[in-house]
Amino acid sequence: MASRIFFNRLVMESTVMESVGARGLWRYAKLFVGYVLSLFIVSFSNGQTVPVGTPVLDDYLRRAQLLGKLDSSISFNVRPLSSSAWAEFDVFEEGDLTKSNSVLWNSRGGKDLVRLLPAQLIQQVNTKYPYGWNDGSMIPARGYQLFFSAGIFAKYRFLSIQFNPELIVAQNKRYEGYGGENGPDGAWYARYGNIIDMPELFGNGTYTRLFPGQSSFRITFDPVSFGLSTENLWWGPGRQNSILMSNTAPGFAHLTLNTSKPIKTYVGSFEGQLVAGRLEQSGFLPSLLGDTSRHHRLYRAKPDTWRYLSGMVLSYQPKWVPGLSIGMNRTFVMNRDGMGRSFRDYFPIIIPALKKNDSDDSESSDSKDQLISFFFRWAIPKAHAEIYGEYARNDHAWDNRDLTVQLDHTRAYTVGLRKLVPLNSSKGSMLELNGEVTQLAVTNTRRIRQAGSWYGHHQVRDGYTNRGQLLGAGIGPGSNLQSVGVSWIRQFKQVGIQVERLVHNEDFALDIKSDFRRNWVDAGVGAFVDWDYGNWLASLNIKYIHAYNYQFKFEAPAPSADYWHFDGQDNNNVAIRLGLMYRF
Repeated sequence: MASRIFFNRLVMESTVMESVGARGLWRYAKLFVGYVLSLFIVSFSNGQTVPVGTPVLDDYLRRAQLLGKLDSSISFNVRPLSSSAWAEFDVFEEGDLTKSNSVLWNSRGGKDLVRLLPAQLIQQVNTKYPYGWNDGSMIPARGYQLFFSAGIFAKYRFLSIQFNPELIVAQNKRYEGYGGENGPDGAWYARYGNIIDMPELFGNGTYTRLFPGQSSFRITFDPVSFGLSTENLWWGPGRQNSILMSNTAPGFAHLTLNTSKPIKTYVGSFEGQLVAGRLEQSGFLPSLLGDTSRHHRLYRAKPDTWRYLSGMVLSYQPKWVPGLSIGMNRTFVMNRDGMGRSFRDYFPIIIPALKKNDSDDSESSDSKDQLISFFFRWAIPKAHAEIYGEYARNDHAWDNRDLTVQLDHTRAYTVGLRKLVPLNSSKGSMLELNGEVTQLAVTNTRRIRQAGSWYGHHQVRDGYTNRGQLLGAGIGPGSNLQSVGVSWIRQFKQVGIQVERLVHNEDFALDIKSDFRRNWVDAGVGAFVDWDYGNWLASLNIKYIHAYNYQFKFEAPAPSADYWHFDGQDNNNVAIRLGLMYRF
């Protein structure tokens, strides 16, 4: 429809070109640019998704909403975002995009088509130890790592196929892990190695894998879509961390029933997703660092089976409060070999949230790992700002008394905000200020009742992971993160700095502390640049990290020494990430 309007205007303008002269030529040129942009938007309005973590574009759309260019009913709590949700809105300005030659074939109406997906090349280096998350198929590794993806999208009527595989090649160099030359001890295996699939090292030598990546087969009748997918999911409003579902791990194979755009009703709009998926093991031992003979004495072999994941997200935006969305996430993970065959085994999300109301006292009920969270996001276009939060628990409350009196038991939370300040309205320049806090460490209720760390489980012993990486917040079990940032933005271009403080696994630190000063804390500062030129999009992120008490180590002082007089066993790391995207 948009392209037809532009085309008609082009024809009308061309009939008066001779009488208008140079002024008419300039007007004609602007209309032509608008027509090309409309073709790009139409090529997206076919059910293709914007993969979670797509450089710049993913966050560009979210910023566009804060500037009033995108419908406020899109919550950004359920991703990947389908192009059906935003293609009809004028979120791009002249100069934001150049013409696209990605469409290989399309029908006369433009509804059926075959098009090329953007090609991405990402190179990453960590100089001393693994650092970083929300990078999908890439692994936590020291040394050089390469990511490449390209693909094709095809749609015919209500059927669509998105084939977008990902190639990973990582140098995967050895580094100093927990335990130094000797390797992990019994405490590490009890808290980490034997209850969660998060290997310190992904094999010896180069790591090379080809994953299906952001691929899917869908049947879509807007606003509902059903299909089979290996795409990464992101549930909730967080920008740096999502407690239940993020793109830290490779995407897992799953059946999905989801909204392709908000369902608008008399009381407001709804978005959601229901998934049933298969989680895979990494295939690596918990640690290959240090004295390997010691590992054999401490490691307990895990079941050789895949895990079944059942999950849902629901987001609701009241009609009377535009921009405010509230919702919940809930997931269950269990070993496939230990599953029953009943309806509640395949859809355990129907189990009551309170243990007292759950009539299932079978042995299999204890082998399910439940996570649940509630979230909100309030986008305020008039203020060019957003505020959001997520509150989660990794264990059922027994009853309403337990939930009310000890609300913080096994809790985790994320809160964040962002503010855009226009600097030059004629050029669209803005200043962005942002901050986010995530807390996963257990609370003081651990002193009086058992409280397991997030994402680990003594019966579902590979935990809440896929192929050795976390499905939830990438900072890891028992960890906390505080970050603030400031940047200059103009359309796709962005230049900024980010400061963050990462506290590594405080739950584990409590188990091993002979001294309460040995917390492992990373203090990081980084600079980043996103820049577009023609069909190219480049991003560069350089971060310096100083690790205090690296791997929980320090030299204890003499008994009579001052409290702060000790030899900290620190480390330094530089993380560099360079990404290139070409839009055909």
